[in-house]
This record gives sequence, structure tokens and C-alpha cells, in this order.
Amino acid sequence: MSASDKASNAAEDLKGRVTEAVGKATNDDSKVAEGKGEQASASAKKAGENIKDVFKK
Repeated sequence: MSASDKASNAAEDLKGRVTEAVGKATNDDSKVAEGKGEQASASAKKAGENIKDVFKK
């Protein structure tokens, strides 16, 4: 996994965590769901990159 991919995935995860926190603070369920979705997307991308790394070796 390249450093830029790692940074991009980490940024997306962080953005999701912030969005979720804002949603919880404002009682906005759609923002909470959006934040969780962004986190899930980042996790899926990270898992895909890890799988690619395994097969490169």
C-alpha cells in the first residue's frame, strides 16, 4: 500500500469520525449514518490494499 493511499484512507476515516461526532452532537441521525458510511468505506479500501500487498510478495 502506498503512503498516499494510506494517508487518503486515514483522512477519509477521520472525516467520517468527525461527521459522526457532529451528527451525534446535533442529534442528526443522517449525519451519524453518513459518518459511519465514510468510515466503512475507508475500512474497505484499507482491506483491499492489504490484500493487494499480500499478493505482491
